[in-house]
Amino acid sequence: MAVFLSPVGGVAAQFFTNTGAVLTGGKLYTYAAGTTTPLASYTTNSGNVARTNPIVLDAAGRVPNSGEIWISPVSYKFVLKDTNDVLIATYDNIFGSGAFAVTNYTGNGSTVGYSISGNVVAVYINGVYQNRNTYSVSGSTLTFTQAPPLTSLIEILYN
Repeated sequence: MAVFLSPVGGVAAQFFTNTGAVLTGGKLYTYAAGTTTPLASYTTNSGNVARTNPIVLDAAGRVPNSGEIWISPVSYKFVLKDTNDVLIATYDNIFGSGAFAVTNYTGNGSTVGYSISGNVVAVYINGVYQNRNTYSVSGSTLTFTQAPPLTSLIEILYN
């Protein structure tokens, strides 16, 4: 299975509380983006050994067992909590390093259809994530329900 290095806690990252103390025993939960549906992460770049969910941080506030988090080629949500399950941070719509190709377009205010070459996993207009109800995909064309604004940056991520 193809997996990619996570930008959240990916390699030897150290986590801290909001007051700056090392987050000993902190918990890093992994979910499908935008949900509370657990999604597996892995200990190796082979993607054959799943991590516990949540990942319990060691005494130094780091990810145990290699210090690496490898994730599938889909969008994740990471939720960081302390040992008492008090929320510290949430990171949503996270993709693994090198997981996706990006095609950029510039909106002209009238075009709604754009050529794609792969499985669309996320779309952004001027850095704002677009919900699936704002576009559709058919074959090699992504069609917006409304034309993106003039000079807007359209980023289509796919794998």
